[in-house]
Amino acid sequence: MAIGATSITLDQEIGWLARVVTTAIEAEFSDPPSNEWVDISSAPDFATDNSIYATMVRNASLSEAERLILALAMAPEISPSTLDPFMITNQAINRGFTEFGGQISSSGGFQPTIQTALFVLSGGSMKRRIEAMNLFLPSASLIASGFLDIKDNAEQRQIETALRINRKTIQQLKGLPPLPKETSENFPAKTLTSKLGWEDLVLPDDTRYEVEEILCWMKHGRTLLSDPYIGPRLKPGFRSLFFGPPGTGKTLTAALLGNRTGRDVYRIDLSMVVSKWIGETEKNLAEVFDTAEGEDWILFFDEADALFGKRTDVTHANDRHANQEVSYILQRIEDFNGVIILASNLKGNMDVAFTRRFQSVIEFTPPGPDERLELWSNAFGGRTYLTDDVDLRTLADSFELTGGEICNVLQFCLLDMFREGHKRLTFDDIAQGVARESRKNGKYEEVLL
Repeated sequence: MAIGATSITLDQEIGWLARVVTTAIEAEFSDPPSNEWVDISSAPDFATDNSIYATMVRNASLSEAERLILALAMAPEISPSTLDPFMITNQAINRGFTEFGGQISSSGGFQPTIQTALFVLSGGSMKRRIEAMNLFLPSASLIASGFLDIKDNAEQRQIETALRINRKTIQQLKGLPPLPKETSENFPAKTLTSKLGWEDLVLPDDTRYEVEEILCWMKHGRTLLSDPYIGPRLKPGFRSLFFGPPGTGKTLTAALLGNRTGRDVYRIDLSMVVSKWIGETEKNLAEVFDTAEGEDWILFFDEADALFGKRTDVTHANDRHANQEVSYILQRIEDFNGVIILASNLKGNMDVAFTRRFQSVIEFTPPGPDERLELWSNAFGGRTYLTDDVDLRTLADSFELTGGEICNVLQFCLLDMFREGHKRLTFDDIAQGVARESRKNGKYEEVLL
């Protein structure tokens, strides 16, 4: 029902766009050229339209001019022929008309640009053109809503920037959940997921309490920011630093925060971000933040020391640039309106300028005996593979392992059991697995029981 209603609504919107385009081109080629503003006030009335598209337009409070820009961006996807009038050739110079802007897509169709929108909205009036350019500022409703996939990052958008509808909007119009962003050179990140549930997260009570503060922000943050008294005093978004030894649950917590709230978590690939070339790291990070802005994602920077480490004393030009780089990163993090989680093995590795701007700094400590018992119990759920002599409490009290290390022990023991053709694991089997894991990490020469 909703999809059918949206199809009808989009037909009306594209039909309105086609009429406006025709009128604008006719005015341009009238003799003499008309300087009159093209009337766009005949936009379809969506006041009582409950389709997906009409609801999106109303919720974003888009003006008729912004609706026209959005329709231009949608046309190559849903009605390419609507833009064919822009493809006429200027016989005097044997190419397209400069005032139309636009690009020819790989499929041979017309791809509108900001210049195309400015032509339709302003004609030959410089005053109206300047007013129309304000619609492409980052703070304008259409841009802030995230409907468009505009890659130019200048404060005032460049007129040659293509108008493209983003994937999120297309999925919304189809009534489908958003597609995950694909890792690419321009977006060096991949989704972070876990098959475990929130109940599998074993943390000390004080750590869990602080983690749940992030959940609370994701649920109520918008309410706080929209409050006329509280909102102006708060920074957009939420920033948290997770620090602690490997295997203590930092990455799992980030993944489960996404699972719990239905948000995508993107783990930033620092190998694709950090560059030895001056200016490249900032450029790579800008791609990450610009792509994620307004997407309601969680950005997770693992082993963040490489990117967010302490600034150095300035002894030569490279040091000065490195410090400028850190300052740039700091500003982008502070301005980001989503959730950012940084993970580090040691809090002391992080620049203090970052940590004091975080809403929370959460220490992930190695689990104590009670947490280890819960981890062992979760790992060998139901004791299906264990003989009666295995005492999980003894394992928890005897071996100071993290959750990640216990999972490694579990895998080693079960593989060894299958290789030997046994049906169950004994206490000694598990102790051998613990010894192997401990030696691997340089903790003990041997495990004594």
